[in-house]
Amino acid sequence: MKVRTLFLLIILGVITVFAALNWNAFMAPTTLSLGVANVQAPLGIIMLGLLAFLSAVFLIFIVSLQTSVLFEARRHARELQANRELADQAEASRFTELRGFLEGELKRQAGFEAESKGAVLARLDQLEQDLRASVEQSGNMLSAYIGELEDRLEKVVQGTTLQSPS
Repeated sequence: MKVRTLFLLIILGVITVFAALNWNAFMAPTTLSLGVANVQAPLGIIMLGLLAFLSAVFLIFIVSLQTSVLFEARRHARELQANRELADQAEASRFTELRGFLEGELKRQAGFEAESKGAVLARLDQLEQDLRASVEQSGNMLSAYIGELEDRLEKVVQGTTLQSPS
């Protein structure tokens, strides 16, 4: 129980005890002026009645205020839930869009990689052909030099053989 409620119940209990202890004074008739006429009535009972009426009015006011606050809170909760669902849908759409973008970028990268790989392989094939041609050309030149050296050696050997018998 809240302290406020407990405090109000204590005050109501004190008023009830006070009225019970002074019930004879509450019931004593008194002349009351209503402005245009005078009336004989017990002032204590009238005051207790007014207190009960005022308490009932405040109780009705508090109940209606509490009800309106509850309805407003429920309305806000529904709006909050709707906004949360809308935000979740927007987030899901952003994730879907991001996934599509990433898939596109990955495909583009894969295409670029395949293109680069093809270019590198073509370049390696060209370099291999150039290297083979260079090796073949070097082999031909070497063969030509060796053939020329053999010819010279043969001439030298024939020249020494011709000069030896003398």
